[in-house]
Parts: sequence; structure tokens; C-alpha cells
Amino acid sequence: MSESIHESQPVVQKTPPVVPRWLVRTIWVLHRTVYAVTGGRLGLRDYTSTQWGMLRLRTVGRRTGKERVAIVGYIQDGPNLVTPAMNGWADPEPAWWLNLQADPEATIELRGQTRRVTARAATPEERPRLWAMFLSLGSSAFTDASAALRSRETALVIFEPRID
Repeated sequence: MSESIHESQPVVQKTPPVVPRWLVRTIWVLHRTVYAVTGGRLGLRDYTSTQWGMLRLRTVGRRTGKERVAIVGYIQDGPNLVTPAMNGWADPEPAWWLNLQADPEATIELRGQTRRVTARAATPEERPRLWAMFLSLGSSAFTDASAALRSRETALVIFEPRID
């Protein structure tokens, strides 16, 4: 007769913080600087079932043809890694996602390894399950309220291993 509280209770989402844009951009610069200064020893983390990971994404600029680098949060879904195409929850699409739409081949760096991947947007059938995985982490970084700050649905980008 005893029913687990988790079976009947919905996941409670944290209220997203209201962070000024200048602070978001400063944090991004500091994060990349810490990564560079420590030779990659700090700045990335592995995904666990209770915490999103951080990876370093290398793309090719769609206009410049130059390498571009971003550090983004991710979850793991089998052999694939998944990240929301968000720009600190600001409305414009992140440049790295626009670059991947022009050229889906990319390289990702995790702690201790590099992977060549092909990026694509999650299909409408995949998206609800993947978004629920982000929500289940209970982080204020990934909530329905955060996603609602944007004028469009945030794409979930799937990085599939590339076999060359």
C-alpha cells in the first residue's frame, strides 16, 4: 500500500535567476579564460544523472571560415550528447548553433577526450523526452520558465559520433 512520493509528485522546477546580460557575457569570458589558463584542467565537467556536464565545442564560423569555440552544458543520451541551443536564454540564436546549421561537422572536448561529431536538431518526436531529461536535473539553468524567456522554441542539438 505504500506508494513512493516520487511516483505521485511532479518534478519541482527552480525559479530561473534574472541575470543581467553583461554578467552572463562576463561569466562566459571568465569561464573560457579559466579553461585556457589551466590548460583545460578546469572548466569542463562530466555529465551525471543529477548534474549537467560542460563540454568545449569547436565549430567553423559560417561567415569567416575560422574556428569558433564555445563551452556549453550537455546531457548524455546513449552515444549522443545533447545541448539546448540557447544564448544564455537571450532571444537570439547562439552563433555556434547558426554555425552548425551551416556546417554540422564539429569537434567536442570532454574531460580527457576529444570527439568528432555531427550535429542536428532533435526531431519533434525526440524533443519532449530529451527536454524532460534536462528538467529532471532540477537545475535553475534548465526550466520551462527559462525556455519561455525566448520568442521561439529552443532547439535541442544532438551531437552524434562521427565515424570517418
